[in-house]
Parts: sequence; C-alpha cells; structure tokens
Amino acid sequence: MSAQQLLNYQFSACQQDQAKTIVFIHGLFGDMNNLGIIARAFSEKYHILRLDLRNHGQSFHSDEMNYDLMAQDVIAVLNHLQLNHVILVGHSMGGKTAMRVAHLRPDLLDKLIVIDIAPVRYQHNWHNDVFMGLLAVKQAKVDSRQQAKPLLAEHIKEESIQQFMLKSFDPQAPEKFRFNTTALYQHYTDIMDWQAQSPCQIPTLFIKGGLSDYIHPDDSQRILAQFPQATSFTVNGAGHWIHAEKPDFVVRAIERFLQSH
Repeated sequence: MSAQQLLNYQFSACQQDQAKTIVFIHGLFGDMNNLGIIARAFSEKYHILRLDLRNHGQSFHSDEMNYDLMAQDVIAVLNHLQLNHVILVGHSMGGKTAMRVAHLRPDLLDKLIVIDIAPVRYQHNWHNDVFMGLLAVKQAKVDSRQQAKPLLAEHIKEESIQQFMLKSFDPQAPEKFRFNTTALYQHYTDIMDWQAQSPCQIPTLFIKGGLSDYIHPDDSQRILAQFPQATSFTVNGAGHWIHAEKPDFVVRAIERFLQSH
C-alpha cells in the first residue's frame, strides 16, 4: 500500500512502560476527533491511536468502500506502526470495521469494544435526510458554514446533527465536506450491510445506548454466535451517540472491562 493509500492517523505515546495501544475508530460522517473525549481518558496509561477511515477526515477518498476494505485499511496502519495486541474501540460504522478486523486478524487484537452497533444487516435507512442535505450543499457550491446551514436545515431537523455535519465543512473540498458524500451515498447499502462471520474468541464488550435502536434484544443470539466471549453494558438515557452524551459512563464501562479481562 502506498503512502497515499495509508489512512490518516494520530499516534500518541504515554509514559507507562509496557503500555498497550487503544485504537479508536469513528462512525459514519465522522473523523478521528469524534471519540477524543474517551481517548483522552485513557491517554495516561495507554498509547492512543486514532484514525480517519477512508472517505472521511483527512484520509484518502475512494470509489470503493466496504467492510473488508475498511478493515484492511486499519490493518495496514497497525502493520505500518508494527502494533499488535491492541485494544480496538469502534463506534457505529467504526464498530463494524473493528469487528471485521477482529475476524480477519485476531492475532493483532487483545480485546474488542463495540459502541452501539450489532453485527447484523440493517434494513432501515437512517440517513436519507442527511444525504439530501449534504448533496444540496454540494450542488449549491456554497462558500461558508453560514450558507450551508440553512440548506442542511431544509432536510435535517435536528440542530445537533446539522452542527455535527458542519464540523466537516470545507469550502475548498469538491464535496464541500471533508468526507466523500458521493461515495458514502453510493455505498450506503454496503455500510448498512453485514456478512455473518465464524466465531471470534476475542473478549468483546458491546456498549448500547438505552434509547438507541441500533442493538435490539433479538440481536443477542447473532452477537454471541459471532463473538462467544461477548458481554454487554447499557447506558440508560443515552442514544446512539453515547460517547458524546454520557462519556463518563462509557469510560467507566471500558475501564471495568479492561480490568476484568
């Protein structure tokens, strides 16, 4: 893999001898900063690696996108940095990417933490309004966040989601955002998809938002069939963005999991 095809990443070393590395992988439309609050909580005792997935942040854009490719991108960074025995943390799309890494290269991982996503195919289109807003901004060729915001608001009702999208606004980018809206839209079915895998024996923690619809009770059987060593923790009163809504609860859940396994 060429340097141009290596994911953008940030590696922060701590001062602890024999420290392990925690790798943080963001979700759809995000970048390496999304899990920053959680990462900082572990930065004194662990090395921290944060990534921009393909078609996100400062990483390369590609017309190809699926979980095999995204997992191979992550594996390439781990190999580049000569890292193994890592702890992999992924939210949403990043959680699916992390699960795929665990299946492809279990030798590189010690533990796996998946935030509010299940290893299942999702039929529901949660993001159509978001895509319509993003494509409207691109087509209007706006030059500022002030111009982009009302176009987003025509399609996206939630102020918090509008603001989240605007964090990635870049007037110089062809797509007007740092993420590759066109590729994400074209590959949305691949992002929502999942192919069931053979059992992965890595200790795994699934963290669910109590108000989120992404993990259902009837997903438990599918989770355990693919991750027999899985345990779960629910953060009551939190939606899909648990790490942003209740970061202290997420940090404590991860700490307990790391100490007990």
